[in-house]
Amino acid sequence: MRVVGADGCGGGWVLAHHDGAEVVDRLDGIVADATVVVIGVDMPIGLPRQWGREADRQARHLLGRPRASSVFPTPPRSLLSATTYATANQRSKSELGQGLTRQTYHLFGRIREVDRLVTSLAGAVPGDRLVEIHPECSFRVMAGAPLPSKHTADGIDRRRALLLPRFGPVVDARPTGAAADDVLDAYAVLWSAERFARGEHLTLGDGSVDELGLPMRIVT
Repeated sequence: MRVVGADGCGGGWVLAHHDGAEVVDRLDGIVADATVVVIGVDMPIGLPRQWGREADRQARHLLGRPRASSVFPTPPRSLLSATTYATANQRSKSELGQGLTRQTYHLFGRIREVDRLVTSLAGAVPGDRLVEIHPECSFRVMAGAPLPSKHTADGIDRRRALLLPRFGPVVDARPTGAAADDVLDAYAVLWSAERFARGEHLTLGDGSVDELGLPMRIVT
């Protein structure tokens, strides 16, 4: 049973598995690999009609301050067709009653990619192969306590110490196009994806699905 964790990085996506980490431009190849049964992705999957998902609210509550800020608002699917920040922000204000942050807009390309892939899995139960995971939530559950920012040396060291006993020295891989925290995040995603595959995971959310039947949840 092969499980993979995927996290966005400068080079595209960093994929984490027990043999190491690699960077790919797109996720098409790993999704097409029939030997991979679960792919955990650090990207929203179930997209709401309006701003605000219960899964995101629960994730922020789990993380507490200041880590809660790492959970970006999940954009409604209706905004994803916008090709500029100005257009997306204006549509969000006029149609949905609030503005759009640039940080969230910068995720649109990867959200569209994952949305296309998850909706193209013919015959699959929605959400049983591509699974949304937030690495900060994974680390929080792993550690059993809040962690310092991953943008500090202590934060990196603490996350590495959590992953080493579970995956070994592969967590120190540094493939071209991925920073240290990208690789560690991908392995945290892998940890939760394996828990999901074994049925040992926790689920954040209220059980709701989006207009396409995709679960609006975060797995840890």
